[in-house]
Amino acid sequence: MPLLNEEKRLKKNLTLIGMPGVGKSTVGIILAKILGLSFMDTDILIQINNQKTLQEIIDESDYLNLRALEEEEILKINIENHVISTGGSVVYSPLSMEHLSALSTIVHLDAGFETIEKRINNFETRGIAKDKDQTFRQLYEERQLLYRKYADISVNTDRITQDEVAMEIAKN
Repeated sequence: MPLLNEEKRLKKNLTLIGMPGVGKSTVGIILAKILGLSFMDTDILIQINNQKTLQEIIDESDYLNLRALEEEEILKINIENHVISTGGSVVYSPLSMEHLSALSTIVHLDAGFETIEKRINNFETRGIAKDKDQTFRQLYEERQLLYRKYADISVNTDRITQDEVAMEIAKN
C-alpha cells in the first residue's frame, strides 16, 4: 500500500470530481492558486471546442452525445501541474477515469443531496448529462457510487467554505 501512496504523490495533477453544484470549478481555481498550479475546466473545454453550451449540445442531440464529447476531450488531455475540474458525468466513462487516474490524484468533492439541491436551481437547463426522465435524486444516488469508486481522496463540502475545501485538499 505505501507504494500506491508514493505513486499518487508523484502524479502532477489533481482532478476534481463530484455532482454539479458541489463547487468543483470554484474550489479548483482556489486550489490552483494555493498550490501554484494551472487550472483547467473540462466543461469549458467542451464548450470552446464545440462552440456550444453544454445545454445546447444536449438539446441538439442528447445527453449521451454530451458524454461522448466529454470522453473525447478528456482522452486528449496530456498536461502536468494542473487542477482539473471535470463535468459531473465524467465517471460514466471508465476510459476517461482511467486516463485521469493515470495523470492525477482524483479528489471527490462530496455533499449531501439536500446541499446540492439547494445550490442547483436550474436542474433542467444547466447542461447536466442525464436521461430526460431521471430525477435529480436518482442521478445523485447513481453517481455517488461512481464517485466513490474512482476517488483517491474524498472531502465533504457540506459545512465548510470553498476556501476551507481547497485548504483541506492542499493539506492532503
